[in-house]
Amino acid sequence: MTDSQARQADRPHRLETLPFDNSFARLPQEFHTRLAPWGLPDPHLVIASDEAAALLGLHAGELDRPEFVDALAGNSTLPGSEILSAVYSGHQFGHWAGQLGDGRAHLLGEVRTASGPWEIQLKGAGRTPYSRMGDGRAVLRSSIREFLCSEAMAALGIPTTRALAIVGSSHPVQREERETAAVCARLAPSFVRFGSFEHWAANQRENELRMLADYVIERFYPEARDAANPAAAMLAEVSRRTAAMTARWQAVGFMHGVMNTDNMSILGLTLDYGPFGFMDAFDAGHICNHTDRGGRYSYRNQPHVAHWNLHALGHALMPLIGDEAAMREAIDRNYAEVYNRDFVELMCAKLGLGDAREDDDVLISRLYGLLDANHTDYTLFFRNLGVLPAAPRTPTDDAPVRDLLIDRAACDAWLAEWRARLHSGAPADAERQRAMNAVNPKYVLRNWIAETAIRAARQGDYSELHAVHQCLKKPFDEQPGHQRFAAPPPDWAEGLEVSCSS
Repeated sequence: MTDSQARQADRPHRLETLPFDNSFARLPQEFHTRLAPWGLPDPHLVIASDEAAALLGLHAGELDRPEFVDALAGNSTLPGSEILSAVYSGHQFGHWAGQLGDGRAHLLGEVRTASGPWEIQLKGAGRTPYSRMGDGRAVLRSSIREFLCSEAMAALGIPTTRALAIVGSSHPVQREERETAAVCARLAPSFVRFGSFEHWAANQRENELRMLADYVIERFYPEARDAANPAAAMLAEVSRRTAAMTARWQAVGFMHGVMNTDNMSILGLTLDYGPFGFMDAFDAGHICNHTDRGGRYSYRNQPHVAHWNLHALGHALMPLIGDEAAMREAIDRNYAEVYNRDFVELMCAKLGLGDAREDDDVLISRLYGLLDANHTDYTLFFRNLGVLPAAPRTPTDDAPVRDLLIDRAACDAWLAEWRARLHSGAPADAERQRAMNAVNPKYVLRNWIAETAIRAARQGDYSELHAVHQCLKKPFDEQPGHQRFAAPPPDWAEGLEVSCSS
């Protein structure tokens, strides 16, 4: 970026002056199809994220303009944008699915900002050549889930795509039942996926494979350019980023639900929010996606699936890497090193232990066994643990945690181990408790919370959606006015299910 471009990118923008620089559109036509969105009749703004808009440098008042709604509905074109849908392939549920692509997504273009590029993509804006049997539409229900979770994950400090806004319409869409259409505008530095590389490898198009690798390296992994094997160096960094992301998923109790290779970001971002879930009653084998009948994407399997997906990417890059041992080394050593280190460090922080020690993994493993055996509420356990003293003075001091478990004796035994570790090096109570509250969220997007917002929104009432959004912006704060969102699932939510249509 030139100095003049940097100055331009750093100024607040109106919609008409967003500084587009569409690098992906400059790749050859084999990589994408240029086409216009279908648009929506009588669109209206459902919700927008000020924080995501700030990433683009959008002036705050732009979100209230009718032109903003029309552009995100696909009814008008922003100056400088070059609208397209990308082709990719991938493995779905462990099986090769062949060509896929942006079946309901339109990339408006890439906006230059002082902190780097941000692509704007409309999800649900109509059929594309990659829609297969789909209609290319999204519904209000799934758009709300994606919007809320994208912004919630960002507030939790987990690498993710972002959600700019939802635009709704009364236009009917048929799913399991008749619903209304919506478009979710989302942001990412790039929407290139593992499956983007698999596509060219499967079609034996080494020239396009190399072009895509060069494009990603030049823009996002420039340190790999001068490596002896640039493709292997890129793969090593993708492995590290994917490991770091997955460790954060596991630590916070997040389940993606559909970790197909076409849903894996080449930048290590959480991508494509569909049948996701946050853990309520802990079950290591929990499957949040009702469609996943074999449990491939259960909570406990996520680290293994991420590793498997990296090997699928590595095999796709083999024509460029040239040596299978180098490919495996780039993945296995880097993924294991970062995942194991980050997960233990994250868990030690959640437990208030300070710096990780060699045998902390034993204490962590015993805790997971305890939570699993008692189906303890995951988020409440860690939040409540943060109020316990290192040296209890009364029998009720441990009640906030003991009352969450059925097996009180097993709970007491683990707490004794935890306290022994605290006494051997953790900070004093007040400092430790503050540190634990800063990493153990009080609020996560439980399915029942999303469902309450969805049910109200379907009736035209967006107040609950806005309340949930505001709450999830500060997941670690007490927020007395939002206490209801910290509760475990109510009885009516016991039967809630999400699937790939979610």
